[in-house]
Amino acid sequence: MRMSLSKERIRLWLLGSRTSYGALFTVFLYLLLIAIGFVYLYPLLFMFVTSIKSPQDLLNPMVQWVPTELYWGNYIKAFRVLNYPVNLMNTILVSVAPSLIQTLVCSVIGYGLARYRFPGKHLVMGLILATFIIPPQTTVIPQMLTYRELGLLGNILSLILPATFGQGYRSAIFVLIFYQTFISMPKVLEEAARLDGASDWLVFARIAVPTAIPAYVISIIFSIVWYWNETYLTVIFLEGGIQTLPMQLAKFTQAYENLYPPGMVNIFDRINEAVKMSGTFLNILPLLLMYFVMQKWFVESVERSGITGE
Repeated sequence: MRMSLSKERIRLWLLGSRTSYGALFTVFLYLLLIAIGFVYLYPLLFMFVTSIKSPQDLLNPMVQWVPTELYWGNYIKAFRVLNYPVNLMNTILVSVAPSLIQTLVCSVIGYGLARYRFPGKHLVMGLILATFIIPPQTTVIPQMLTYRELGLLGNILSLILPATFGQGYRSAIFVLIFYQTFISMPKVLEEAARLDGASDWLVFARIAVPTAIPAYVISIIFSIVWYWNETYLTVIFLEGGIQTLPMQLAKFTQAYENLYPPGMVNIFDRINEAVKMSGTFLNILPLLLMYFVMQKWFVESVERSGITGE
């Protein structure tokens, strides 16, 4: 009897029950998560470790993951080449301002499509999806010619104006996110607010916006990241005007050689992989900090919004 009980406990510990996972499944799950996490974190870890290697460590084949010393000279050089303080502020301006405007405008569009009926609604939805399907490379030349006629090339307004009219970078995705959020919102809340005399804009501000906080957070995060990392369109619209970190990083080698001419510096000041990795890490560092802060905010906002559709 005792032996059968012991075997049952061992079986439950290994295989689990209906209410708990067994040790085998738990170990497999953690190994899978560690493997997936390693795949995503490996490039970032390799970049950071390489960026803090001294020139001697770079030439030493025995030094792989653990440098013999923490060498910050690569970051000092990359900081100067990127003109970091000025270009960082420019990048934040170029990324945050259109993102906030785009998120607000897309929320209004998504709310209108989700809560109102009007002629041509399906046509509008189809056109919005078309703006997402059509590659931006096919429309960039007409946009560039239009902005040149309006005198907007090299001006941040070339990014703000499209965002103001719901045509920013990947605006269709954010419209669909807000559409899906607002269409699942209980109608009784709107009806109760209108019975109390609330206008449409007041219903949107007091009822819809608090309900869609998670959608706002995720839209702001992805919009900032896409504006930050977009170099093709940003270079075309802002070249000759505002300089951003990704734009400066794209010509990092040329800028480094202008600052440290090959014939006038020693071998340790020549450009190497560690300096390039330092410049790349400085470019993505603000995004990593934003993710670190906004992730907690996003989780808390999802937990606070307990309203579901009916």
